[in-house]
Amino acid sequence: MKRRTRRKRLGAAALGAAVSYFFDPQMGKTRRTMARDRLGGMVRRTARRTGRWGRWAGAKGYGKWMKVTHPVEQPKDVDDATLAHKVESEVLRGPSVPEGISVNAEDGVVVLRGQVDSPERMTELTAAVLRVQGVTGVENLLHLPGEPAPNKAKALEASRAAERS
Repeated sequence: MKRRTRRKRLGAAALGAAVSYFFDPQMGKTRRTMARDRLGGMVRRTARRTGRWGRWAGAKGYGKWMKVTHPVEQPKDVDDATLAHKVESEVLRGPSVPEGISVNAEDGVVVLRGQVDSPERMTELTAAVLRVQGVTGVENLLHLPGEPAPNKAKALEASRAAERS
């Protein structure tokens, strides 16, 4: 019983303080106006935040819905020039890719020519090109520094064999 009585007394004291604060003859009207303005501002801020959150949630939901209804990009028939440009833009961009690598495409098979710094990089580039949609195969003519290009080596061997005969 004592707790209820204390709570009632504290509540009555708080109510009395609020009444005397807001209905003071000198500053009561100003305090009521300020309280009304602050409460209105809080309501407006909350409404804005709720609206932003609703738009954010709607956009996220729309994005998830689009992923569910369009799970895989449909394959498209592309010509060889478009396929070569697609490989260049998707695979051969960025600071980690060495410059000077040329790309050709013939009937969906992409031919890579140029110099790379390591055998692992050759394998990475070949695998990345195979992941590009529309590529059916990769002919890797990449070479390491100090080694002849594979296509040139084959040509040199063929010309030496022709000279011997």
